[in-house]
Amino acid sequence: MTATTPVITSTVVTATTNVMRPPTLVRIGMLALALLLGSADSAVAQREARENESAITDSRVQHRSYTMRETGETIPYGLFIPSSYDPNEPSKLMVSLHGAGRQYDWLMGYAGFLNRAERDGYIVVTPLGYTRRGGYGARGDKPQDKLAEKDVMNVITLVKDEFNIDENRTYLWGHSMGGGGTYYISSRHPDLWAGLGLVAPSGGMRADYVDEDAIKHIPVLVLHGSEDATIPVERSRQSVARMKELGMEHLYVEIKGGDHSQFINQSEEVVGMLFDFFNIVAKSH
Repeated sequence: MTATTPVITSTVVTATTNVMRPPTLVRIGMLALALLLGSADSAVAQREARENESAITDSRVQHRSYTMRETGETIPYGLFIPSSYDPNEPSKLMVSLHGAGRQYDWLMGYAGFLNRAERDGYIVVTPLGYTRRGGYGARGDKPQDKLAEKDVMNVITLVKDEFNIDENRTYLWGHSMGGGGTYYISSRHPDLWAGLGLVAPSGGMRADYVDEDAIKHIPVLVLHGSEDATIPVERSRQSVARMKELGMEHLYVEIKGGDHSQFINQSEEVVGMLFDFFNIVAKSH
């Protein structure tokens, strides 16, 4: 897997969240079912009605659901289709994983997110991960953990079955718990992704569920606020150091003064960094 610009193996960028135009990735250098079905009932019992609540009222977001074969439950997911979508042309896909306790469509409400997806032509899907705090499978081998991962993969399959998706331009990113889920899902399904985005991620390269050999070919963007009181920035610094040791293609942007959430969800510029990165990385043919 290669990028369309020179490889960046170790870069730290500091920016403030209150500056109108902090450095973006473009200006930084142009960048250079094997489930335990018999245990499903115990997992189902842990879900609540609030798991299906949505956060976004923007009419551009489609609030969808499907019946999960493994449990018989109705599971929601969010979907955005850019107005430029042409069924005759493969489209870029961005799979987006929310943080702990958030609604399935939460990330679509980040500042400028849908505008950038529209401008840059991304289909965006936001799975629930079975529950709001499911961890996308990264937390262990309990039935509910397996269902959290399975939900993500089910939703990806649904989108690919309905829309013309470019297999060379499919991306995965997540914030907080969703970042940990990105580490896990990419390790489990490494051949799907053209690029990864890790925003103040839980877990890290040294987590026991991360398969370094499996993901070391995938370009990675890491964003973290220097003053994060929820997940210390040192965790991402250590992960980035490991990426450098492995020779991974990556970019690390540390936002000076940034907290855990608002440094991205209230900043169109930081949200834009994610799109800027994905815009220039793709699988090799």
